Amino acid sequence: MQTIKVKASKEYDVIIGQGVLSLLGKKIKELFGDVKVCIVSDDTVASLYSEKAKKYLGEENIKNELFVFPHGEKSKSPEVLFELLEFLASKHFSRKDVVIALGGGVTGDLTGLGAAMYMRGMHLVQIPTTLLAMVDSSVGGKTAVNLKSGKNLAGVFNQPELVLCDLQMLLTLSSEIFSEGVAEIIKYGVIADRALFELVKNGELVENIENVVARCVSIKSEIVSEDEFDTGKRNLLNFGHTLAHSIEKMSEFKISHGNAVAMGMLLISEIAWKRCLSKERCQDEIIDALLENNLPVSCPFTNSSLYYATENDKKSSSGRISIIVPEEIGNCKILNIALAEFKELLEL
Repeated sequence: MQTIKVKASKEYDVIIGQGVLSLLGKKIKELFGDVKVCIVSDDTVASLYSEKAKKYLGEENIKNELFVFPHGEKSKSPEVLFELLEFLASKHFSRKDVVIALGGGVTGDLTGLGAAMYMRGMHLVQIPTTLLAMVDSSVGGKTAVNLKSGKNLAGVFNQPELVLCDLQMLLTLSSEIFSEGVAEIIKYGVIADRALFELVKNGELVENIENVVARCVSIKSEIVSEDEFDTGKRNLLNFGHTLAHSIEKMSEFKISHGNAVAMGMLLISEIAWKRCLSKERCQDEIIDALLENNLPVSCPFTNSSLYYATENDKKSSSGRISIIVPEEIGNCKILNIALAEFKELLEL
């Protein structure tokens, strides 16, 4: 078991290890005292883990309720968000109480935003159940729902007060969903750690899973502590994501986030090399890492069509956009360029 301390506007622990869900009741009691808890989960995850979570809360006599919503990206919506808020109100939750996000990225984003909005702020605990959520979305405080115009356009920064990454939960993931998380791990390797990238590229992830998750969380923690509100260095975490969000939107979210990130990382790496923005030909090694982990290496959309889908992206402002390009594996740089220049890059 490993514990990573995140130092942001709130300091909190990310506990990583086998069976750490069993710590839930004890940790809630230690951190918050005599409170009531709302577990938020989608229908798939709830069927697997909600009873276990309730059991561990019950061991500490913590009263709890369960809010379940349909799984999938379509539930990351204002409609489901307000269903959650109405549920909290109907069950007479107060500001001192705790909301637990039990699930993947959709659940974490939706619950985190709901916790921030209800009575102007409840306590938040994240229990990520997917590899992608463990290494990325459960840590750092970004919460949001999607709007018709684009992904993650309505949200706030809301740091959790505890994150429990129970690695036993990864055993119930399909190989496809597991691979989506590997895409984010490849991202961390490209932006900050060549050794991590090589480990994943060489197929050594599974036997090193605890150390890999801990390393990704450490990288994110270091970046978030410097730039919690995404005004500078934190943009590095968006490597591949600007195009990924466009890919997701154009596919009507039929292409998953992890697969879209894989495509986005490869596309921007190819563009960077062609435009002499990279010191080495990173796309070749990225292709090897993606193929080793059953991730896509081609995109069904043209570059020019992806540009038009980026115009409403939250990373664009005043006619400019920040893009992240790899100089070499383990080192990326942030370029703030005009949208017209970004369009030229994509049309090359």
